[in-house]
Amino acid sequence: MFAHFGHLENPGWCGGETVPIALLLFLTGLLGGFAHCGPMCGPFVLAQVANVPDGSFLRRLSGGMLLPYHLGRATTYVALGAIAALLGASLASGPAARVVLAVLLLLAAALFVGQAIARIAPRMRPVSLDGPPARWSAGLAHVARWFVADPGATGRFALGVVLGFLPCGFLYAALAAAAATQTVAGGAIAMAGFALGTMPSLVAVGIGGSLAAARWRQSARHLLAPLFLLNGAVLGVLAIALIFGPG
Repeated sequence: MFAHFGHLENPGWCGGETVPIALLLFLTGLLGGFAHCGPMCGPFVLAQVANVPDGSFLRRLSGGMLLPYHLGRATTYVALGAIAALLGASLASGPAARVVLAVLLLLAAALFVGQAIARIAPRMRPVSLDGPPARWSAGLAHVARWFVADPGATGRFALGVVLGFLPCGFLYAALAAAAATQTVAGGAIAMAGFALGTMPSLVAVGIGGSLAAARWRQSARHLLAPLFLLNGAVLGVLAIALIFGPG
């Protein structure tokens, strides 16, 4: 069984584990967007949509999609993923590379399992990673106010870049998984998948208002915990494959 994952010890140009991790993060972002990101970031989206000028249906539709804003968020996520993978590669250099990479994968698995526990049994949840540090969040909110009312593409892109740094346990788990790719390209691709997955819920909020995403939110909440557990299991298997696979 573990021989199937033997290619992980030679990550190549973008990491042998990049594709499965990117797919996992895309699916997680897709469901998590409706259950978590929509309620959390929806007010910023609605504030921008309120400044969309009246015009044709296509103009209002394109304005509601807020593509510059999402591109800004994706830029931050991709940059953070590349940095995380670079740090992962520096930690995994030397004779203990396989062990360090396995630890990174296990850390990502543990963070996803922790997110699942927080949704299945809130009273049993481990230390919360979703409570953002107050000063950091307040500072980001202060900077974000400069751009919320700006209807231009540059202002929306800048707002997305700033809000991409909002502390979030969901994001931490994704970055831990991206770090395990061990290459700049791999980490960037993994987090690009995550960013792309979170877009539909926020686009739904931008185009149809908060009620458009709310109808999907309850179903997404039921599916999110099993998906987090699946992520933890897959990442755990990858870690075990590194530890017990052929040397």
